[in-house]
Amino acid sequence: MSAFSRRDFLVLGSAAAAWPLLPLPAFATAPTGMKLHGLSAFGELKYPPGFAHFDYVNADAPKGGTFNFPPPNWAFNQNPLTFNTLNAFTLRGDAPPRMEFCFDTLMARALDEPDALYGLLAESVTISPDRNSFDFHLRSEARWHDGTPLTAEDVAFTLLLYKDKGHPQLALPLVELATAEALDPQTVRLTFTGRQPPQTILTAAEMPVLSKAYYTQNEFDAGRMTPPPGSGPYKVGRVAAGQFIEYERVADYWGRDLPVNRGLYNFDRLRIDFYRDRNAAFEAFKKGDTNYREEFVARTWVSEYNFPAISDGRVLKREFDGEKWPEMQSVALNQRRPQFRDVRVRRAIGLCFDFEWTRRTLFSGAYERSQSNFEKSEFRAEGLPSPDELALLEPLRRDLPPEVFAEPAIQPVSNGSGRDRKLLGEAMKLLGEAGWRRDGAFVVNDKGERLKTEILADDDGLARIFLPWAENMKAVGIDASVRVIDSAQYQARQNDFDFDMILMRISVGATPAHAALEALYHSRAAGRPGTRNYPGTESSAVDALVDAAGRAETREELVTALRALDRVLRARLDWIPTYYVANHRVAYWDMFGFPETKPDYGFPVETLWWFEPEKAAKIGKG
Repeated sequence: MSAFSRRDFLVLGSAAAAWPLLPLPAFATAPTGMKLHGLSAFGELKYPPGFAHFDYVNADAPKGGTFNFPPPNWAFNQNPLTFNTLNAFTLRGDAPPRMEFCFDTLMARALDEPDALYGLLAESVTISPDRNSFDFHLRSEARWHDGTPLTAEDVAFTLLLYKDKGHPQLALPLVELATAEALDPQTVRLTFTGRQPPQTILTAAEMPVLSKAYYTQNEFDAGRMTPPPGSGPYKVGRVAAGQFIEYERVADYWGRDLPVNRGLYNFDRLRIDFYRDRNAAFEAFKKGDTNYREEFVARTWVSEYNFPAISDGRVLKREFDGEKWPEMQSVALNQRRPQFRDVRVRRAIGLCFDFEWTRRTLFSGAYERSQSNFEKSEFRAEGLPSPDELALLEPLRRDLPPEVFAEPAIQPVSNGSGRDRKLLGEAMKLLGEAGWRRDGAFVVNDKGERLKTEILADDDGLARIFLPWAENMKAVGIDASVRVIDSAQYQARQNDFDFDMILMRISVGATPAHAALEALYHSRAAGRPGTRNYPGTESSAVDALVDAAGRAETREELVTALRALDRVLRARLDWIPTYYVANHRVAYWDMFGFPETKPDYGFPVETLWWFEPEKAAKIGKG
């Protein structure tokens, strides 16, 4: 699944009035030595100093009501099916989604810009002349929920703690953080080694800030159900481990009137109920125990939203536009297992997935075939490599498959029969070329060992999709199976890379940061539990292209690097692309208001929408 959370960043402060008619600067060219109100990786900032609120919110949205929902995305060690700890920032344990709402960050992301951040805890930031140090100037009114000041000491302590003991999604981006120090109670200086990609500071500025006082007295990576001190718009309310959690809006939240927060966090209570079974969760929505649902099962969306509350208009069904960012949904083949290290084996397994049959039979025609690791974006490779792409690829030629220099690899189209003899014949030929010979019903290697694979799933709906794929693999001699396990075990095996094949859906954002790319594709992540490099990709060429994307100083350079990377990933087939859907399929009880114009770079319904008592009363939910 994907993983998104509250985020934000900074450029231009005291000097803004001197150049009101000029474009605000890109991060790489932002002025040094002056206080800036926001930063953007590339291009100009949309919002000037002193802006009132983001354009996509209802600044006058009323506060109140409860929003009970199953989260469609999560991050770090969070789990949507169960939880046993309230610490969401370590690798250990399973935490509930949205714990990050209890903590503020230095900066907050604008969802109508691809990569812009504006001040939250930080009123401004000053960049050093060498662009390796950043002084964040905190707001003096920043407070923990108990009323004590949140200071620079907390920020410095948090980032060093994450670097040392944090979840890999937090620790990896901080590898090049040299020092974090409080210059005074309101100023924290972050200094990097000079080897960091330019966007590293943007990632660091979005990390939740923790209490130094609390974590000097309590072990950071211990699993506990006691909520740590928070500073954000919500705090933990009622909770029952593995069953439900409620987040209560903090009425006297110190940052409620900041421009980055106005019109957001409108519900008095966010509640998440945990269901291990999809059908049970759907029944809870039909009864009104849950009042919002994003549907990810195409057949259910087409044929099962016909219950009484739909018929009488109490529940509305609607599609919302998807985000303008790249998306990848693919199956990883774990090359820590020797049988998957030969690309011909990976290609043979890919040929056994009959998307056309799956789309017609199981998806009711709803999905499109994925081809790229950056689907739906300008980063998807097309045609022959451009001269700029070749400039990156040619020095790596000896480490690249020849296909990289031709048209990008495309997954074949089947005849839709469910068992395309031509494609399965090609798969058998590839297995033979890779040294696997037929021995009865299965293929074996020169030691007589079968080629085995197990597709891991934590949901019966996924198993229904995987089983026909496994049957096709058996037809070509692969001893394939599908195993459904509980959510906690699934996450543990995922973190420890203890699987053969596993499905993941993720986006690296509209302007992919080096840290996100590194965690997915770089050799440094291959051996680190908890990263997203599920295939165990270790390639000097892939590393070089990830690093080239990290060094990009213009959007054009980033596009070039990622298109080149896409060519390489598609030729290597570490990830087998599966399918994607363009829009959000949403059903909700008609008791909410929301802005009709959805932002292009996010869909956090629980923060954008609001409760309308009159509507709720009409449907018996008042």
